Amino acid sequence: MRVAGLAWRQLRRDLRAGDVRILFAALVLAVLAVTSVGFVTDRAERALSIEANRLLGGDALVRADAPIGGVVREAAGADGLRRTEMLEFDSMVTVGEGDAMRLQLSELHVLGDGYPLRGSFTLRGADGVDRTVTEGPAAGTAWLSRAGADRLGVQPGVELGIGDLRLRLAGLVIQEPDASIDYFNISPKVYLNMADLDATGLVQEGSRIGYRLAVAGDAAAVERFIDTVKPALGRGQRLQTIQDARPEVRSSLDRAGRFLGLAALVSVVLAAVAVAMAARRHSERHLSGSAVMRCLGAQQRTLVAVHVGELLMLGLAACTLGVAVAFLLQWGIGAWLAQRLEIDIPPATVWPALRGYGVGLVVLLAFGAPPVLALRRVSALRVLRRDLDRVAPAAWLVAASALGGLAALLWWQAGSATLASAMLGGLLGTFAVLAVLAWGLIVLVRRLRGRLRGSLRYGLANVSRHAGTSIAQVSALGLGLMALLLLTFVRTDLLDRWRLALEAEAPNRFIINVQQDQLDGVRAFIESRGVDAPTLFPMVQARLVSHNGEAVTGKDYAEQGGRAERMAERTFNLSVADTLRDDNKVTGGTFWSGPVADPEVSVEEDFARDLGWSIGDRIGFDIAGQPFEARITSLRSVDWESFRPNFFVVASPGALDGYPASHITAVNVAPGDARFTAELVQAYPNLSVVDVDAVLDQVRGTADQVSTVVQVVFWFALAAGILVLMAAVSASQDERLQEGAVMRALGGSRRQLRLAQASEFAAIGLLSGTVAALAASVLAGVVAVQVFDLPWQPDWSMAATGAAIGLAAAVLAGLFATRRVLDAPPSVTLRELDN
Repeated sequence: MRVAGLAWRQLRRDLRAGDVRILFAALVLAVLAVTSVGFVTDRAERALSIEANRLLGGDALVRADAPIGGVVREAAGADGLRRTEMLEFDSMVTVGEGDAMRLQLSELHVLGDGYPLRGSFTLRGADGVDRTVTEGPAAGTAWLSRAGADRLGVQPGVELGIGDLRLRLAGLVIQEPDASIDYFNISPKVYLNMADLDATGLVQEGSRIGYRLAVAGDAAAVERFIDTVKPALGRGQRLQTIQDARPEVRSSLDRAGRFLGLAALVSVVLAAVAVAMAARRHSERHLSGSAVMRCLGAQQRTLVAVHVGELLMLGLAACTLGVAVAFLLQWGIGAWLAQRLEIDIPPATVWPALRGYGVGLVVLLAFGAPPVLALRRVSALRVLRRDLDRVAPAAWLVAASALGGLAALLWWQAGSATLASAMLGGLLGTFAVLAVLAWGLIVLVRRLRGRLRGSLRYGLANVSRHAGTSIAQVSALGLGLMALLLLTFVRTDLLDRWRLALEAEAPNRFIINVQQDQLDGVRAFIESRGVDAPTLFPMVQARLVSHNGEAVTGKDYAEQGGRAERMAERTFNLSVADTLRDDNKVTGGTFWSGPVADPEVSVEEDFARDLGWSIGDRIGFDIAGQPFEARITSLRSVDWESFRPNFFVVASPGALDGYPASHITAVNVAPGDARFTAELVQAYPNLSVVDVDAVLDQVRGTADQVSTVVQVVFWFALAAGILVLMAAVSASQDERLQEGAVMRALGGSRRQLRLAQASEFAAIGLLSGTVAALAASVLAGVVAVQVFDLPWQPDWSMAATGAAIGLAAAVLAGLFATRRVLDAPPSVTLRELDN
């Protein structure tokens, strides 16, 4: 208790005297940056998750081939959950009567009360106006998908015959909530109210009906539902979440999460830089006080306990203030984000605040404790001789403490081992280069100093005279700038990628079931509509039957997760390719360069990983009763965002000859060509044309929302980072303030002093900014390719801009930090800095 009292009194005295204000301010800014980004990230991620669930119609969905009851239904009735049901089955839909009657096989969606629980329908009425609707059709009415309307040649207002019932067509569905789960449902869709089902007379003994049960609610209730339902799923039942959405939708959400993790890492790096610089200044200001305590008989462990105790008290106070300010800021940001995205932003949770405390205290102890611990070795003679060398912590202690603390924080904050490793490696490499180049700058300035004159000579001489301080400042400024520039580069690549991937030229019609003798005719029809000549891909439907000679079914993959089991049970669409397109890249093995003797297949890498397939494995399929077996010779990454036809499994040329096949293609139809689908199907009735405009709109909408969140987090992290860097620069100015005061006392003018300071900071900033820009460019390439799966090209113009920004930032921050020497009387400055 006595030591705690000493630490508390020393903290109060230091706060009054201003000795720990820089450290306190640096820590507050560091915690503010980390916690603010954490709050915004936490709220934005949960908002995007909820918004993404609008693509499901709920937060979780259970599909089954029999009525859903038992544990699943009971779990759906838990507190905190809303539920609704839907039935799906195929039936003929008729329009007109007598000889004029037209029939179309359609997929009926019978919607229960409350559907959809998340999201909405976009409905086009008889007046041609699109409206947003948050509930299904009223009893006595029906809706029809746009593709169904094109095939039947109808508009809202006509009557549809569905079984024994006649229903008025109230509107055309332009966009539905769950289209992004699987938009390759070929049949036109008809939507009707659950209350009309019995009157249709369609549900008979043996009817093949698909059942859906959707739930929505708060995150904790949904998690409990998922945890309860997963182990209780019976035969024919399947649980779906947003993770089961099309890859094009998932990729936007996944990349956004990784970017938000990167923003959190940058905040941690900036926090470490600021606290490390401020702690160094703090320990230097306690040299004389520690020497006096040694003269009075204080033991080393007492000095350690007092100074570390003061650090902990300071850290708790700074963390509390930083978290409190961050909590207030996130309210304003959350309100603006909700208005900008037009979605509800969930309230903040306590986890970002706890992470703020954790990061603040770990950074303080990892980077602040070593300089403070070195105070225990201060000589008592310093009371009489101020010229004694300052004590410094052991290099190994500083390196081990800093590296261990930083690695732990990066691993904790990243949520990705690859991202944390890349960040740590980039930081260590950049630090080494900065330290070596800073030492080279010092040597160069020492040699050139005799040839310089006036303020420039004095300013550059300061760089070499304070070698340790200059190296520390160049390293700190360079690391901070590198982190901010890395965030800038990745954010630019990410947003550009989304814009390019989802531009208006993406294919919006998939044409399926083209037969071999129809290829030339379909190509001619498409080209006649002003659409570029399409590439038609062969497609063979197959069922997985063996792996390395052993028979397998979906149940054999149950232990690998529900997704693996579903993929193993599904019908595979195999295709053939002699070359790879630009949206496919080989990531393992060797892709064939022409016909091969034995059949080979190339598999999408994530698909192969989920099923436990490796290069060299032999995979067997059943194709319409005929066996087909091939060896895996390569793995591929697929750019699903291209919206072009892609396949999980592709066979070598000639491997599928003789098996029944159809062809598929994708084209971009102009918005004004409303008759394209109807006329193509009229000419070739066997074709199925899938309109994915609605899915593209959903994906573009999700990407736009994610982009907005990324922009907000980026600018917030950037603003917080600049403040932290200013604190880091300010933390190393005592020596410069002291020398500036001496120059003022000897008659130096304000202009001379300003020029000297500007030249010193310009040299530091130019070196820091140049190295930071180059390092950020290289690290951005690694992160973009390895973490974000983005193509990357170095942007040297942006790197040059970053170097210029680093130069300007160092000069402005340095001049701002040392402005006091021009405003305060020299005697005041010298007295404050006297140790």
